[in-house]
Amino acid sequence: MIHNILNIAQSLSAASIAFRLLFSLISGGIIGFERGRKGRPAGLRTHMLVCIGSSLAMITNQYLYYMGNSVDVARLGAQVISGVSFLGAGTILITGRHQVKGLTTAASLWACACLGLTIGCGFYSAAILGTLSIWVVNSLLHRLEIPIRSRAKMYRVYLEFRELSVIREMMTFLKENRVKVSDLEIIKPEDKSKIGATLILIPLDRVDYDKLQLLVNSIDGVDYLEEI
Repeated sequence: MIHNILNIAQSLSAASIAFRLLFSLISGGIIGFERGRKGRPAGLRTHMLVCIGSSLAMITNQYLYYMGNSVDVARLGAQVISGVSFLGAGTILITGRHQVKGLTTAASLWACACLGLTIGCGFYSAAILGTLSIWVVNSLLHRLEIPIRSRAKMYRVYLEFRELSVIREMMTFLKENRVKVSDLEIIKPEDKSKIGATLILIPLDRVDYDKLQLLVNSIDGVDYLEEI
């Protein structure tokens, strides 16, 4: 009985195609719901469409192969992998403070496209495990980033100064307090009201971020500090 059901599900019958598309709808929805709940630009419907579309591409590729019109069973799937990148690029934003956002959502879209291809070719065991893996990474593993970042020995920050001379004074002050500065990048706003900068602070002694923040804020001329 089970063997017959699996044979039907892996064929190219109307029932099999409907099952694959429904599977894609559910799998993409599980991943997209988590992204949409967090207010990300690509949410429930976007992930559903990506997963369904990539499944259709693989189903069509299989159909052409079986009909003798194609000798490469993976050609359309390969185009999906590269073509979905334009969607991912649209979710990546670089803020005025040079903070990159949307990388996880872009990776989620790409993984969802790969998931759709897996479903489209009828590899259901891998599709189930893939759906669970992507969901776990997006919804659960992000909680590990908080303790990891809290134990980090370096902090990437965004600062705003009143004038360029403050940067030199800050570098000297931090060096005297055993804090190393690297990857300094100056950002000059168009209105020239303040000068921004991104940099990495590396305390040579064990200092948490709150104490480091107080130390930097004590420098005359530093108007704003934010970890990015």
